[in-house]
Amino acid sequence: METTETMRDRFIGITGELLEQDPRLAVVLADISAASLEAEAARHPDRVINVGIREQLLIGVTGGLALAGLRPIAHTFASFLVERPFEQVKLDLGHQGVGAVLVSAAGSYDWPAGGRTHMAPGDVALLDTLPGWTVHVPGHPDEAERLLRHAAADGDEKVYVRLSVHQNAEAMPVAPGRFLTVRQGRRGVVLAVGPMLDAVLAATEGLDVTVLYAATVRPFDGAALRAAVGDGPADVVLVEPYLAGTSVGEANDALAELPHRVLGLGVPKEEHRHYGTIPEHLAAYGLDASGLRARIAPFLR
Repeated sequence: METTETMRDRFIGITGELLEQDPRLAVVLADISAASLEAEAARHPDRVINVGIREQLLIGVTGGLALAGLRPIAHTFASFLVERPFEQVKLDLGHQGVGAVLVSAAGSYDWPAGGRTHMAPGDVALLDTLPGWTVHVPGHPDEAERLLRHAAADGDEKVYVRLSVHQNAEAMPVAPGRFLTVRQGRRGVVLAVGPMLDAVLAATEGLDVTVLYAATVRPFDGAALRAAVGDGPADVVLVEPYLAGTSVGEANDALAELPHRVLGLGVPKEEHRHYGTIPEHLAAYGLDASGLRARIAPFLR
């Protein structure tokens, strides 16, 4: 599930290069990762800004830099990047009509010892209430780098890049905004999002199903899903590393003209009040290979 290098490590590692390549680029921090970016801050004191533990200010400064013509990247844990300053995300970016790259860490269950304050399984669903956001959910550091570079150069768009310690063993040749066909079958389609791919492949071993892989979930590649299900009727399972059912509406819209069923699997709304480890949380949520197979196999026609 894990390699030595995390997606967050890769983000920190390429930040200096990105700052050198693009004079428009700026990085805004709220203490998280600031120590790891001290050298970059020394080289670019006007474009690497640490506002301290003030997450609303983090987004406010990010919006101000965007209004001044820069391409800002804001970074902290997901719960402090999307949930806590959500009003600023809505107003200082969306309402002002400017873009930025929000790069998170510690998503749904990355740091169980941090407790509920450091878990944000509802982040993608929350951004779904706002228009115009691109959402990348890489499953490997190589994918994270490709999507981060694309986001940094993506004009003035609003982009969320959701990084996680939970990751797949190998990178996939992802293209921003496109689902990838990993395995083909006839009894249904299972869409694995980001770090859920390894567990989905293990859970569906021997099942006659198509496995799609998504490292970008917004916009939702409805054309790829329609192509995978064929003429219908269709059984579709979505496996997401955040709130269960977040993309069910997107799948239903994509398949509106076909008879279909959609099962959304992910992190439940109920809070698991235990520390534990990432594998223990995945098992508790039914998101490990055995838990997924127990729910996917009976659902298929």
